[in-house]
Amino acid sequence: MNGDQLMDELFQVISSYRSDDIDIHEAYETTSAMIAANMQLGFCRQINEYSLSKESWIILVYVCTGYYYSPKFTMDSDEFREFFDMRCGLSQLRLFRSNKHELLTKSILEPAGGELANANEWCLSRRAANDLMSELCPVTAKSTKQGVIDAESIGKKALFYPTKTTRQVSELESLLSTEKFQQVQESLEAHGMRKGFACLFYGTPGTGKTETVLQIARKTGRDIMQVDMSQMRDKYVGESEKNVKQIFTRYRRICKESDQTPILLLNEADALLGVRMTNVEHSVDQMENTMQNILLQEMENFDGILIATTNLTQNLDGAFDRRFLYKVEFLKPTPEESRHIWQAMLPEISEEDAWTLAKQYAFSGGQIENIARKQIVNSILFPEEGRDLNKIRQACDSEYLNKKQTRPIGFC
Repeated sequence: MNGDQLMDELFQVISSYRSDDIDIHEAYETTSAMIAANMQLGFCRQINEYSLSKESWIILVYVCTGYYYSPKFTMDSDEFREFFDMRCGLSQLRLFRSNKHELLTKSILEPAGGELANANEWCLSRRAANDLMSELCPVTAKSTKQGVIDAESIGKKALFYPTKTTRQVSELESLLSTEKFQQVQESLEAHGMRKGFACLFYGTPGTGKTETVLQIARKTGRDIMQVDMSQMRDKYVGESEKNVKQIFTRYRRICKESDQTPILLLNEADALLGVRMTNVEHSVDQMENTMQNILLQEMENFDGILIATTNLTQNLDGAFDRRFLYKVEFLKPTPEESRHIWQAMLPEISEEDAWTLAKQYAFSGGQIENIARKQIVNSILFPEEGRDLNKIRQACDSEYLNKKQTRPIGFC
């Protein structure tokens, strides 16, 4: 294999080991065989020359694959409990903290931040990084930040809310500004309180929940790790629960290589935020409860910025309710707000026509945007037809799947 293929394969084996699909003996034997079969690579020749114990070998392979995806990768003390059973994990951690572990005495790993740093995180030493990784393809080409929405890539978009929602969103934007966020976290920590922020955006579809997260990220310069929670379920036993845990593991790694704390966006989190079931009899119900319990535990220990979006308004589990510091409701726009949205989306229509549409159709902002997009498409496909109020009304009527839904906003 070439360097890319080898590191990807090693990463898969370590992931299987961390997920308890294979034990440490199988992980060691598999990775050893892979490296022995690829001695044309300097990485394989060098790692064999270290003559490490089984535990040290597994740790080093893990750190090297992490470094391959991000040069800032570190292994912290909490990960020893994930890597080994309790007894072995504590033994390995004691050796690291006393600087007696062979990976430290051989100068393969070192405390992250230098020798004077707190002994809670470790990384490849500069010499080991050069000896092991220099031949492989550039480590900066791949990153745990792949798939993360860059704050600078988010386009500006006007949003309109009721007065209460406007105030809450403004407060959240202020809180997440660089200066205020650090100040608030330090104050909370000084008072012995959790310094993470969990926010719930709830309301009917199309009212701007996800777009608001994007605009907050743009204004505060924070990247977004977006997760569609509806995709977390897996047909294999135990995989769904691991998927939820891995969300937070990946988020913590992204935090380590980010200048500003990013936003973890849990989109469409309806199912996981509902009331947990009692007297569970079926395995599917047990899986749902376990996923919820993992999410609750992760939120309890969360130090970052989490925003969950959901359409549910009444079925929120009380345990989740307590963990969300901010809860922002997104309502369908009033006629006044709807008029502004119509004019923002279709600036060529008159204020009078915007008022007519706002009063006649109880649309969400997302539905108005759909109609505006259709009008733009039609103006290209059928330029001779022009665009008048009747054409827009036809598009409005077709927007409803059930024509009986059409009704003035005042009667919603």
